[in-house]
Amino acid sequence: MAQKIDRGTRRVLKVMAAGGLAAAAGLPGASAFAQGKAPEAGFEYRAVKPPQATEPPGKLEVLEFFWYGCPHCNSLEPTLKEWVKKLPPDVAFRKVHVAVNPAWAAHQQLFYTLDSLGKTAELNDRIFQALHVDKVRLDKPEQMADFVAKYGVDRKQFLDTWESFGVRTKMRKADSLAAAYKLDGVPAMGVNGKWFTAPSMAGGNAQSLQVIDFLLAQERKGGGK
Repeated sequence: MAQKIDRGTRRVLKVMAAGGLAAAAGLPGASAFAQGKAPEAGFEYRAVKPPQATEPPGKLEVLEFFWYGCPHCNSLEPTLKEWVKKLPPDVAFRKVHVAVNPAWAAHQQLFYTLDSLGKTAELNDRIFQALHVDKVRLDKPEQMADFVAKYGVDRKQFLDTWESFGVRTKMRKADSLAAAYKLDGVPAMGVNGKWFTAPSMAGGNAQSLQVIDFLLAQERKGGGK
């Protein structure tokens, strides 16, 4: 008679299997689903309860929850950028800078100040480089204003926008999303208001993007209802 395996044991066995396959292939962190098995709810991804509203009408939405100071977000960034470039027209991607830890709030405010100025796409890479490679301190608005001024952002305009109601509103909205998705770390991703995954769940950066592709395909087929 077959013995029923409880959920906790299944998770351990799945991680062990993924590790063995990764070692055999010479790939750190490869997960079992990468070997031809579909991602599994409760393991590589989970449902968002209750589902959240999405912003772009008529499109599938992908969110990346991140923090400028996170080394894992920094390591994900190059792979993520290449993936975003290849997204089909029915998918809308956006970054959501969160402050799960209060110490992240200054960087969150930096992101939404640049977002309000239309400068995030231009300066995101430079900020990651400054923080993680050049070890530049960007803890205070004056330091940030000096830094972005080197790349053509008006210093006074930056500081005025930093204090604006619009930036504070965007920060509160990001915090509300983080709470709704039950976020406890970054990087992490939300898919179409219904699903949550992360490199830590999927077994690596590339694997998490494969999970997102799987979930988007399920949404297109109506399997996400």
